[in-house]
Amino acid sequence: MQSDRQGGGQHGGQHGAPPGGQRGAGLGWQAVRDEALRRIRTRQWPPGELIPNEADLARELGCARTTVNRALRDLAEAGFLDRRRKAGTRVALTPLRKATLEIPVISAEIMARGGQPGYRLLARRLAPAPAAVRDRMGVAPDARLLHLRALHQSDGAPYVYEDRWINPDPVPGLLDVDFAVENANAWLVRNVPYTRGELTLCAVNADEAVARALGCAPGTAVFTMERITWAGEASVTLVAQHHAPGHRLTTAI
Repeated sequence: MQSDRQGGGQHGGQHGAPPGGQRGAGLGWQAVRDEALRRIRTRQWPPGELIPNEADLARELGCARTTVNRALRDLAEAGFLDRRRKAGTRVALTPLRKATLEIPVISAEIMARGGQPGYRLLARRLAPAPAAVRDRMGVAPDARLLHLRALHQSDGAPYVYEDRWINPDPVPGLLDVDFAVENANAWLVRNVPYTRGELTLCAVNADEAVARALGCAPGTAVFTMERITWAGEASVTLVAQHHAPGHRLTTAI
């Protein structure tokens, strides 16, 4: 919770009309956030500036203090504000937008590109994982993980070769799923919420397995997405998705 004493008296007055030119009766937190973001972008609140405290903003905008708190928390999470307990809230010196990890469903991605998705499970086994996988996923040496290798296709051509390890402990019913019928990518997105994740984008020289699945020569550089997700303290899955040569990734920023 912010201190009521953050900000100086110079901020006590009004800073322009709130959204809609009203005094803010009934403003939701999104409208308060938008007004605060306007002040940041127009440099009404310059970088590094200590902004008015929540109580003052609530009075100015005619809304509840909890509404202001929710709006400022959202802007802090997005990188526009720097909030410190007992030190108040300042405009970030170098505002950065923080990325949100959204796990794509490959079949939907293929259809969005105008292709017809296909899928084939190449291998499935329950076994101890190699040391490198155990270290990344934080599992015991004797832990048995589900290892899946699969090929996603677009219009019959290789699109993504997927090498995936799944930890059964935080995933109820995992071992009962027929992944020859339903791919793990879509099933996990739909059934297993995650609390945090890590994504690595890189170029990898295709080994024999990757080259065979993607129909390219061994050693060919292929675009690879490696992702690991956790549910609380337990790792859920570690997957390497190798894309066919020539794949391009475009995203909004």
